[in-house]
Amino acid sequence: MNRYETVFILTPVLSEEQAKEAVKVYEDFISKNGGKITHNEFWGLKKMAYQIQKKSTGFYFLVEFENDGQLVQKLEVEFKRDERIIDS
Repeated sequence: MNRYETVFILTPVLSEEQAKEAVKVYEDFISKNGGKITHNEFWGLKKMAYQIQKKSTGFYFLVEFENDGQLVQKLEVEFKRDERIIDS
């Protein structure tokens, strides 16, 4: 098993509860696809260094997990499909 970490930013339009619900969706996705979450952190609403999608703040989350590597590409696709994730 390889160790991975991902930091993703959710749109600031969401409430803090909605942001945490979105994170739960991704944690469940990782678990259902054979990953094991080893650590997660909610960093809160932070100002970004530069605007992305006309937004200057976002909810930051860190998730560390273990997997055989095939999950990473699936997770990237899920991030791109979700309009709540800020994508540069």
